[in-house]
Amino acid sequence: MPRVKLQEQTSYEFTYTLTVQAHHLNYGGHVGHNAIVDMLWEARVNLLHSLGMSEGNLGDGETGIIMGDLVVNFKSEAFLFDTLLIESHVGEFHTSSFRIFHRIIKGNTVIALAETGFITFNYSRGSIVEIPEPFLKALKK
Repeated sequence: MPRVKLQEQTSYEFTYTLTVQAHHLNYGGHVGHNAIVDMLWEARVNLLHSLGMSEGNLGDGETGIIMGDLVVNFKSEAFLFDTLLIESHVGEFHTSSFRIFHRIIKGNTVIALAETGFITFNYSRGSIVEIPEPFLKALKK
C-alpha cells in the first residue's frame, strides 16, 4: 500500500499550544501516536470553542460532527516537557463535510502533519445534514 503524503497548507488560522506530559510518552520515550490523536482532539475542541461552538453544536443548536477519517504523517519526535504548537486550517467544504488540516511544530521543526475529515450530523434525527451557516460564517471572520 502506498504511503499517504500530506502537504503543508499555505496558511493556518488557528493555533493551540501545549506541553508534552508524561502520559503522552510511549515505550520509546517520545510522544506516541495515540497521544498525537488526543492532541489533535484537544486542538479541535479549542478551535471550535474559539468560534463559540462545540463538537455537538456547530452554531445552530442541532448539528454536530462525526470524524470520517484521519491521516497522520510523523516527521520528527517530541519529548517530555517540549512545547508544541498545533496549527489548524479548516477547509475543503462540501455540502455535509469538511476537513481540518493540522501542523504540529516544536520551534522550527515539524513534528507531524495531520488531516481529519468530518461529516456534519444531526444527532437527534440521526442523519447527515448540511454544514450549518453559523459555522461557515464564523470561519470567515
